[in-house]
Amino acid sequence: MSILIILLIACENNSEVNTITIAEQYGLAYAPVQIMKDKKILEQHTNNISIKWKKLANTAAIREAMLAGEVDIGFMAIPPFLIGKDKGMEWKIISGLSLSPLGLMTYKEDIKTLADISKDDRIALPQPGSIQHILLAMAAEREFSDSGRFDGQLVTMAHPDGMNALLSRKDITVHFTSPPYIFKESEVEGIHQILSGREALGGEFSFIVGVATEDFYNNHPELYQIFVESLYQSIEFINENIDEAASSLTENYDLSKDEIKKYISWPGMCYTKKIYGLDEFINFMQETDYIELSDIGYSQLLWDVDLYEKK
Repeated sequence: MSILIILLIACENNSEVNTITIAEQYGLAYAPVQIMKDKKILEQHTNNISIKWKKLANTAAIREAMLAGEVDIGFMAIPPFLIGKDKGMEWKIISGLSLSPLGLMTYKEDIKTLADISKDDRIALPQPGSIQHILLAMAAEREFSDSGRFDGQLVTMAHPDGMNALLSRKDITVHFTSPPYIFKESEVEGIHQILSGREALGGEFSFIVGVATEDFYNNHPELYQIFVESLYQSIEFINENIDEAASSLTENYDLSKDEIKKYISWPGMCYTKKIYGLDEFINFMQETDYIELSDIGYSQLLWDVDLYEKK
C-alpha cells in the first residue's frame, strides 16, 4: 500500500559514518520522500552519512523488519501502526506526511452506494488491516451496523494490480485505492466513485505517517533529529515549489510533469507534518476488536504530541 522508509544505522571503525537504508514504495502520497532523495536533503544536514535506497513489498514487510530490529523508521497508514502497537511493537509516530483522497471505485453502473454491492462482487484493496480495509469497515458499521459485512469479498492486491484488474472488467468489480491510481481511474470513462475515505471516516485523516522505533529514537537522538528536520524540509519544498517538485518527480512516477502537477494539486491532496484522525481510528478499532490498546495516551503513540490536530 504504501512507500516505507527504513534506516539501518552503523558506525565503521570510529569514523562515525552513519549508514541509512531507505526503503520505498510507489505512490504520490510519499512524494516528499522522493524529494528528500532527489534533492539530497538528508546529506545537506550532515557530512557523515551514507544512504542506500531499497524497496519493500508492503506495510507488513516493514513491520516485520522493524520487529526484527533491522529497520528504524518507516512510513505507513495509521491503522497498521496501531495494529503493530497493539501487538507490542515499541514504536511511535514521528510525523504526518500526507492527507490524500482515497476512494472506492467501480465500473458497474448499478453500484451507486455500498448497499448496491452484491455478494458476487469482489473488492480489491492492499491487505486486511490496511487503511482501505478499516475505512470500508467504518462505512459498513455506520450504514449496516456490520463492520465485517464485506470481509468475505476482499481480494488482496497491490494498487497497480487492483487498477489493472478493475479496468479489465473481469474478476474485480470494486477497487479501494489511493493516488495516483484513484486519479487515473477517475479519468476513465465509465469508472465512478462509490465512497470517499473522508466520507467513511467522517472527516479528515492522515493517509501516511512516519514511525520510528524506540531503540532508534533513544540511541540515535542526533540522527533522529536530522531525519525529522530533513522530512519537514522536504514537505515544505513540495508545498512551496510545486512546479519544480513536479519536474523532479517525473522519473520516479512515470508520469509527465503536467500530470504530476495536476495530481499533487488535486483537491484533498495535502502534504503536512500535522497528524489527523488518530482518535477516530483508535475508537473504531477498539470498538470493533481490531485492537485493544486500552487507556493509552498520546505520549505513548507520538514522539511529538503537538503535531496531532484533535477535533
